[in-house]
Amino acid sequence: MTTTVDPTITAAVQKVLNQIRDTGPEELLWRVQGELRKTQVNVTEADIRAAVTVPNLNDPARRAIHMALAMWDALASADWIQDTRPGTPNRRERIYEMLEISDGLREVLDSEFPSASQMDAMIVDPKNWTPWYDEERRAAHDFYWRAYRGVLEGKGWDVDALATLDRSTTEIVQRLADPSAAEGYQTKGLVVGHVQSGKTANFTGIVAKAIDAGYRLIIVLTGTIELLRGQTQRRLDMELVGEENILDGADRNDASSIREIDYIGTQDADWYAGKFLKHGQDVHSLPEVPAIKRLTTVDRDYRKLRLGRDALDFRRTGELRDTGKPVYAPENIYSVDARIAIMKKNTTSLKNLLHDLKNIRADGKEIPALIIDDEADQASVNTVNPRSKQEVAAESRKRSAINKLIADLLTELPRAQYVGYTATPFANVFISPDDSEDLFPKDFLVSLQPSSQYMGGRDFHDLWGLDEADRGDPARSNEAAFVRDLYADGDEDPAAEEAEILGALDAFVLTGAIKKWRESLGTGPAFRHHTMLVHESVRTSDQSDLADRFRGVWRRAAYTNPSAFSRLRELYESDFRAVNEARDWPDHPLPVSFDHLKPFVGAAVDAITADSDPVVVVNGTKDSDYDAMDFQTRPYWRIMVGGAKLSRGFTVEGLTISYYRRRAAAADTLMQMGRWFGYRPGYGDLVRLYIARNVLDGRGKSYDLYDAFTSIIEDEEEFRDQLHRFAEIEEDGRPVVRPIHVPPLVFQQLPWLKPTGANKMYNAVLTYEGDGGVVKDFNQHDHREDGSRNAKHFAAVKPLLSGLSEPHKFLGVAGTTFDGRYAIASTEAVVAALSEFRFSSPDQLKPTISMMQKAAHEGTVKDWAVIVPELDSTYQREIEGATVSIAERRRRKDRPGFAGSERRHRAALEVITQRPDRDAEAGPVAESLSRATRGALLLTFAYDPEVSSDELRDEGRASANRIKRDAWPTLMLSESVATLLSIAMPYGSAPRGRIGFTVRREDSADSAIVDRD
Repeated sequence: MTTTVDPTITAAVQKVLNQIRDTGPEELLWRVQGELRKTQVNVTEADIRAAVTVPNLNDPARRAIHMALAMWDALASADWIQDTRPGTPNRRERIYEMLEISDGLREVLDSEFPSASQMDAMIVDPKNWTPWYDEERRAAHDFYWRAYRGVLEGKGWDVDALATLDRSTTEIVQRLADPSAAEGYQTKGLVVGHVQSGKTANFTGIVAKAIDAGYRLIIVLTGTIELLRGQTQRRLDMELVGEENILDGADRNDASSIREIDYIGTQDADWYAGKFLKHGQDVHSLPEVPAIKRLTTVDRDYRKLRLGRDALDFRRTGELRDTGKPVYAPENIYSVDARIAIMKKNTTSLKNLLHDLKNIRADGKEIPALIIDDEADQASVNTVNPRSKQEVAAESRKRSAINKLIADLLTELPRAQYVGYTATPFANVFISPDDSEDLFPKDFLVSLQPSSQYMGGRDFHDLWGLDEADRGDPARSNEAAFVRDLYADGDEDPAAEEAEILGALDAFVLTGAIKKWRESLGTGPAFRHHTMLVHESVRTSDQSDLADRFRGVWRRAAYTNPSAFSRLRELYESDFRAVNEARDWPDHPLPVSFDHLKPFVGAAVDAITADSDPVVVVNGTKDSDYDAMDFQTRPYWRIMVGGAKLSRGFTVEGLTISYYRRRAAAADTLMQMGRWFGYRPGYGDLVRLYIARNVLDGRGKSYDLYDAFTSIIEDEEEFRDQLHRFAEIEEDGRPVVRPIHVPPLVFQQLPWLKPTGANKMYNAVLTYEGDGGVVKDFNQHDHREDGSRNAKHFAAVKPLLSGLSEPHKFLGVAGTTFDGRYAIASTEAVVAALSEFRFSSPDQLKPTISMMQKAAHEGTVKDWAVIVPELDSTYQREIEGATVSIAERRRRKDRPGFAGSERRHRAALEVITQRPDRDAEAGPVAESLSRATRGALLLTFAYDPEVSSDELRDEGRASANRIKRDAWPTLMLSESVATLLSIAMPYGSAPRGRIGFTVRREDSADSAIVDRD
């Protein structure tokens, strides 16, 4: 039975909730009754309950209670929250207490509006921070934040996502220095998002709150290409700066006075349609609200201001209330206009800004500035090797060009705050925390959580595997639902490649038709843009050839002929309809028959060919559509062939079909090319990724790009999990660790795919490594010297020898065999033994031990088979009470250590650890020892006698192991026996291999953090 709600009550409830959501919960019924006092409408709690729980999710009152609860749930600090933490049941109970509502209504609200479980992770340094951004200050100065929040609400932002944005931006601004404090200081932080996940929205919120709080110079660094800079400029102008600031007092209807405004010159459709933010009042006349002056425009990066330098000068006539005090003084800060510059990371632009800052009347020391560094892993990181001979000899550290210019900006602006943003933070993690002038995020690290509407790595990949039966089921497998394989080699079989291109183009046309059909229903969003991204090579000549191939296939596709309709019908039934039904998307409707789509196929083709050519090349060449590809003048339905200009930061609007064949050598570069990640409102079911499964390198080796993305995403997920783990807070409210002490591991599963460029990894330290089922030898013993290290090694493994079995026969490669004894040991015992070893490189074994411990923690290794080869009696010797076989291994002449293990021995280790592509079977004994969670350790002992200096000078006696066996002593001392190791992790612990890096620290002992459960 549907309850009828009085619209007067609904309006009153909405108004009250909107009034109190920023100040905190108050007695709800009493406030609503007060709002309705003049109307003589009686209201009860039951009426409020009915008003906020109507079925329509977009009802104003329902959305108002959802928004208020979400914001209160997420609030990090306020007087009313007492000791409750964000997102906890205790926080909800505190909210309900202040609302003074009954248990019955509390249960309803918990059911209808559960507290969001995902929160951004933030690691902070409490030592270099003075709290200042409190509730009172936020409430007194929130003009631009309220305006921006209103824009997001108008765009239909998810309530929980908006509340999380409010909370995370508040926490970040809290960690900056007070812009009006007498003593200023700099902070540096890093915000880690996901590719195409809303980082721009987050830093726009930061900018809004920073301007409200008193920051007066905002510098946004956007990357290295103008395309991204212009897109970022337009977005901030449209959603934050607003029409009044853009016009700067000019009359919108006076053509002569607005002639020079950039959006007039570009014929921006949204500008003429009135879609830019309107503040509704002249910001220049509002007390305590600064106007925003743009130092850059949508079509112009920063240039020297010359005679117009007053635009940057904070001490120009009439702007300061008290000219005898600095700009940051409380008497002046709210009367001073804010300046904003959206800039490329370009040496000319940055030098121009530095030149003007040095030549204005205001001193840089008095300007509260905020530097937002978008794509902070690109260009900003110093790529000069700090340990090169030249650097070690130099008195001051050299820096790459952009890194130095950012450092110069921070020097020129001592009150500047630096906040980096990136989706691929690996390069930033490797910045040395010991370099005070560099950009290490010493004050805070934030890991953003995308909203539930985001389609990211988890949506396109089946992370950490599926059962075999589920791999082809689109209901359970993301790969089966969204990913389509590309196998053809265009050089070897051009016809097969054209067939794959045709399949991708058919999907592009069909999804365009489905969008047109959905628009005709009038119940969902309008699809202004519809795009396909084609990325195969970074070379512009290759892109031109590829575009021609796509044009040729498009012509032959003949989308107006019956044969094309037959293909599209088959694709619709076998792919899009099948996936939609398997996933059960009620908010993504499809027609019951392809026949209903036929009229819309033509409409889609017309839109794609509106400019005659359906294909556009987007690169920096004169033949590309680079300048026109801005999505702002008209609907854009195109097939976009590109490289670098479409592979980082830039948002490809309406992206639905991706055709991807480009290999990269660094994980962050490859990940940035994943433009198919992002928000797909109303068409998430239509997104398809056509990706190469066998890309060849110059040596003919094949690489699976989809598998590469899977490995990167798994590594990223583990990296982000670490940030969340380190973001824990102690009971007294202090962080568990400081950012400078956080050693988050950066992982690498594929040997050919490093986390980031080699020139950004000078400070990287290999922390752990392992390759499931692969035998790795550790035989690099240092020079024998007095033999004490040999003795220590033997003592370490001696406990592993006590439980050895009788000799058994193991099979090797090519029909070989060997006898060996074995024992089963715990991981703890093996780790304890290996931890005592020291090789020529002191930390050589550490990464493997760390991998063992990690695998044990994850449950992928539980015990170890220890195997000791058994030779005949002439090789056997008693050592420290244990009888072992001594091998005739020789020390190498050219480098420390001994020769490696024998292939026949390695086969047994591969079988035990269940390596699928092993060289040979190792017989029933090895098979009986095989377990999915068992590692294998081979111990080999070699005679390593003391050698005199005379013998060392004798070329014929350079290796003491050339002593004949019959000359070996009957009773050997452990000092004369070298223990050689061969280790294989269980295949399942690292099927692709795992490598973990962290950053080099001068005070490494102080910075070590034990991995916590």
